[in-house]
Amino acid sequence: MSRRVSILGATGSIGQNTIDLIARTPERFEVVALTGGRNVTRLAADARALGAQVAVTAHDDLLDDLRAALAGSGVEAAAGRAALLEAAARPADWVMSAIVGVAGLAPGLAALEQGATLALANKESLVTAGPLLMQTARRAGARVLPVDSEHSAVFQALVGEDIAAVERVILTASGGAFRDWPLADLAHATVEQASAHPNWAMGQRITIDSASMFNKALELIETREFFGIDPDRIEVLVHPESLVHALVGFRDGALMAHVGAPDMRHAIGYALNWPDRAELPVARLDLAEIGQLRFRAPDVARYPALALARGVMDTGGLSGAAFNAAKERALDHFIAGRIGFTQMSGLVEQVLDTLSSDRRLTDAEITLDTVFEIDHLSRAGLDRLL
Repeated sequence: MSRRVSILGATGSIGQNTIDLIARTPERFEVVALTGGRNVTRLAADARALGAQVAVTAHDDLLDDLRAALAGSGVEAAAGRAALLEAAARPADWVMSAIVGVAGLAPGLAALEQGATLALANKESLVTAGPLLMQTARRAGARVLPVDSEHSAVFQALVGEDIAAVERVILTASGGAFRDWPLADLAHATVEQASAHPNWAMGQRITIDSASMFNKALELIETREFFGIDPDRIEVLVHPESLVHALVGFRDGALMAHVGAPDMRHAIGYALNWPDRAELPVARLDLAEIGQLRFRAPDVARYPALALARGVMDTGGLSGAAFNAAKERALDHFIAGRIGFTQMSGLVEQVLDTLSSDRRLTDAEITLDTVFEIDHLSRAGLDRLL
């Protein structure tokens, strides 16, 4: 019996890797919906190849282009936010949530509400509204599976284990493009330099977030929200080889590590085939050839985003929504050339400091409306600092 699947964010790197895996055994899957952004040519080609029921672009102005690209295919074309939510809510067994940013939250919730297993690559959903996401899954009898390589690694290390026996979780980080740069040079780093990851092939925004370690900062919060681990038990290590994706330490002193090539198809394939393991087209490691695995503590001066994330976890409530929005807006300004690389963390900190007296951060119920309200306040607040 085939599994009904939808891919939200099909034209991004996670979506494309998911499509690659599905296309290798198409008889196992029935594709319900593919959604994307402005690359309607890619979206339409994939929808045709996979025989999707519907293809949706988030941009209303591209509907005619998408319809033209799908003419004669039998694939329905749609556009806009309402169409995106409708596609996410279509009955499916498994839904990949790979829309970038807080924009992925509402479609992910729509998928959960109809009972689908949500493969979560959109870390912002947990950072901004972790309790809402997990409560929705429980209420609908749905399941959330992690697709971030680190959280997939933790999830796999916990199979058959009692979470109460976990003493610590260690997330690894490549250190990004500037891990070995002199600190004094970071202020002059360009967008092009920040967009060149030493190990992983990812989209531009997440690659820059890796260089600043804002990506890892979000993952700290995500770990707390997904696994319920106390923040003081979540650690980060810089691991230049990017082969050990995470480690789980137990109360008997043992460390369980997930080791594999830096290929997102590991985590995607595990979620796609869970609870089974399927053969995946990823490199098999030759540890003798690799020779060594290196680890070091992250430099707090080089990666101030990590300390900001710990402050966010201490504050709780909607502070994750404020942090994520300020981070996203700061990244917009860096990519546009308005600010320098090292200014991003300082601006995010200023926004958090400004909002710290707003009781809504800690007292308001976490709902879609309150998340988007704080998101708007944070973005506007950062813009005012420029």
